[in-house]
Amino acid sequence: MPVQIMIKRKWQVNKPEDLLPLLAELRSRAKEQAGYISSETLRNLDDPDEFLVISRWETADDWKKWFHSKEKRDIQGKVDSLIGEKTFYDIFETVSH
Repeated sequence: MPVQIMIKRKWQVNKPEDLLPLLAELRSRAKEQAGYISSETLRNLDDPDEFLVISRWETADDWKKWFHSKEKRDIQGKVDSLIGEKTFYDIFETVSH
């Protein structure tokens, strides 16, 4: 069953030019993974430093495999060190349409 991953980041980055390529790399690498469907990035209008990525995967196991990969952990570590905060993840499944 398809799942949606909510990836929440709040950042106050002095050098966004260092962060944006890392975020693009995460998305590019995710697209290559088995089970990846799509993703989109949203910015909070009330708090412009807060971003939400909605990532869609065929199964929770597909997502977890990518999430726990060394490749993802390495890039994510760089992101978290730049934003100075932890990135939060929640996995959702559809219960009705």
